Amino acid sequence: MRIEELKKQYKDEWVLLEVIKVDELGQPIEVNLISHSKNRDDIYEALKKTKVKDVATFYTGEIPKKGYAVAFKW
Repeated sequence: MRIEELKKQYKDEWVLLEVIKVDELGQPIEVNLISHSKNRDDIYEALKKTKVKDVATFYTGEIPKKGYAVAFKW
């Protein structure tokens, strides 16, 4: 699956991915979905259980605009 397809299909969700192919800058461009959730903690739990070595995780939603602050609960 391509990253742009994944962003459309799992809009505003956290995703855990197996990286299949990267670009010249090392950014994932082709991936297999391992897990997705609106809740980031679900993704971290899935990450603990995965046996895949080359993984990536990120949020598919909008990044806040300049001037806004975001707080994450850890």
